[in-house]
Amino acid sequence: MNILEQINWPAVSALPETELQRLYHGRGFHFPESSHVNIDWLSPVVLIILYKEENEDWLAQLSEALLLKMTEIGFLVKSIQVQYRCREFAPTEILWGEGVTDFVSLENELHYKINLGTNQNYGIFLDMKNGRSWLHDNASGKAVLNLFSYTCAFSTAAIAGGASSVVNLDMSKAALAVGRDNHRLNGHDLGKIKYLGHDLFKSWGKVKRLGPYDIVIADPPSLQKGSVNIKRDYPKIIRRLPELLNPGGQALLCLNSPDLDFAFLEEVLKTECPNAKILQKIMPEEHFININPDRGLKCLLVELQE
Repeated sequence: MNILEQINWPAVSALPETELQRLYHGRGFHFPESSHVNIDWLSPVVLIILYKEENEDWLAQLSEALLLKMTEIGFLVKSIQVQYRCREFAPTEILWGEGVTDFVSLENELHYKINLGTNQNYGIFLDMKNGRSWLHDNASGKAVLNLFSYTCAFSTAAIAGGASSVVNLDMSKAALAVGRDNHRLNGHDLGKIKYLGHDLFKSWGKVKRLGPYDIVIADPPSLQKGSVNIKRDYPKIIRRLPELLNPGGQALLCLNSPDLDFAFLEEVLKTECPNAKILQKIMPEEHFININPDRGLKCLLVELQE
């Protein structure tokens, strides 16, 4: 079975042409022969992401087939590119069309800046769409703390959903600058939003002073040299929830390490914050679900009991 046969084309075409979406998630490991391939639609760009080398003929055939199919369903493709996650610095090359690198795409009618070819990540994590949707639907009138905020996609969804305020914290000031642009693109009231370019583990006092919060989002990287080791550091985050949250406040705890499972989060909660009740698992969209869900993206929604 080839990759195009594995893509759910009716589901792809059911979304607006401008909607960010993953066309194929090989990293879910449902099809071993293509488990090294992801394909994203970042209107107007198709991005093929490789975790293992493929030859030029294979890439040319896949590009041609994708172009034909995308055109057939009525999507205008201006560029097809490949990112080599299997190579140092994850370089990106153009396979077909224009050199489109800086542009704006949409998710749930919200605008997000996309940048290809500069960094490993291009500005938004598509598998977190359901988490952002939950926040949008539950943020009205709430004070939100967005930890490890990257380009502030959660913050954008929160303000669009009526949040009273959002504090974004990330060590990368460049990522926070993109976050400001995302809010501007969506016409948000910038007076409701704060940005802290700090190491969380050295800034608890400042974060606490800006609270308390009604919702805390924690979406840390699995490993960030010199700052984050998720197995070591997640307990430190969960331990602080009672200091950060209002009584009855909620936290969305996200974990993307394939080496740590739901049981890890559940055990840390039991040990470090026993008055936090697990309300639900917020699973990613169906096509992102790993053949072993514990190795894919994990999100737990918890509530601080009064």
